[in-house]
Amino acid sequence: MTLKERILRIIDSNAKLSASELAIMLGSTEEEVGTAIAEMEADNTICGYLTLINWEKIEQDYVTALIEVKVTPQRGQGFDTIAERIYKFDEVEAVYLMSGGFDLTVVIKGKSMRDVAGFVSAKLAPMEAILSTATHFVLKKYKEHGIAMESEETDERMLVSP
Repeated sequence: MTLKERILRIIDSNAKLSASELAIMLGSTEEEVGTAIAEMEADNTICGYLTLINWEKIEQDYVTALIEVKVTPQRGQGFDTIAERIYKFDEVEAVYLMSGGFDLTVVIKGKSMRDVAGFVSAKLAPMEAILSTATHFVLKKYKEHGIAMESEETDERMLVSP
């Protein structure tokens, strides 16, 4: 495995590590790690650094929706053009090309179910290439990006037997 691949595996679960910490973990120099990271940022292998936030911990009301979208592929461009049009909307968190019964999954955030419905009816569904949509609302997140959203609570009570 190359140095770049090893760096990516580590920062995928903890992007907060410094180049010097990564160098120690990888048995490399800080300069080699810094150069590798700079190259991966330049060629968009590393597209950004995110913080995973459990929004339920701060009384911030919003809803997340996954929208199944059936699309008519564009001649010579397939799904890319319509996917690009969709992901440019501010509400859109992610767009995935899917196999199975529908073509794209669109993940959006809104302040309410009404906001999500408004996005679908005013912006998404009227697009020429969109054949149909089906919206699913996330009720609770248990795990995201490989991280449990709630820490496991252990039962500290002692077992009493009769």
